[in-house]
Amino acid sequence: MKKEKNQIDIASHIVRPDIESYMRTLASLTDDPVLLEMEAFAKQQNFPIVNRLVGVFLAMQAEMIQAKRVFEFGSGYGYSAYWFAKAVGAEGQVTCSDSNPNNRVAAEKYLASTGLWQRLNFQVGMAQDVFLSTEGMFDICYNDVDKEAYPEIWQMAKDRIRPGGLYIADNVLWSGHVTAQNDSSAISGSTKAIIKHNQMIFNDAAFDAFINPTRDGVLVARKK
Repeated sequence: MKKEKNQIDIASHIVRPDIESYMRTLASLTDDPVLLEMEAFAKQQNFPIVNRLVGVFLAMQAEMIQAKRVFEFGSGYGYSAYWFAKAVGAEGQVTCSDSNPNNRVAAEKYLASTGLWQRLNFQVGMAQDVFLSTEGMFDICYNDVDKEAYPEIWQMAKDRIRPGGLYIADNVLWSGHVTAQNDSSAISGSTKAIIKHNQMIFNDAAFDAFINPTRDGVLVARKK
């Protein structure tokens, strides 16, 4: 990734570390051994997961709109799917997509023991291809793929979200690099794509949108 001129402290901490720590302490009150194991694996392997605070936030968003059908663009080894699967309940389904078959194996290993695996339809392949081969509307479309594909994913997903449903995207502040948008020569393709993605959503009259600055920024857009 091209070095960007605004690589400052915000790249490490968008929210004050002591505030993050306090919030994380509250979110730890409902620790699940499997969840702890998944988080330990991410730390050991330096695998980018949404982490606890965002996971709790995702589950709450899903529960508030009584989501039963969720599509994940980019699922890794099932950490975000854990939260969505809990929220949709026994009759809901989360369709996961990831191009690495090893991530599907890991997801099944972790989630089978929780009873959540049966709520997942985990497809191995490019997220865009899996989405096109999956029929119907969704309560939530969640985007966490390679960042240069963010505008494409938004265009694909927005018309297949039911009224009152949500489009959610992770990493929309991109360690603060989005603030360099006035100096396009200094920013990478990924940053340009995220800036474009965010602007497209906030300019879409069919959606209300907001960015939660927790961790690396989570965008939530509600279809009117």
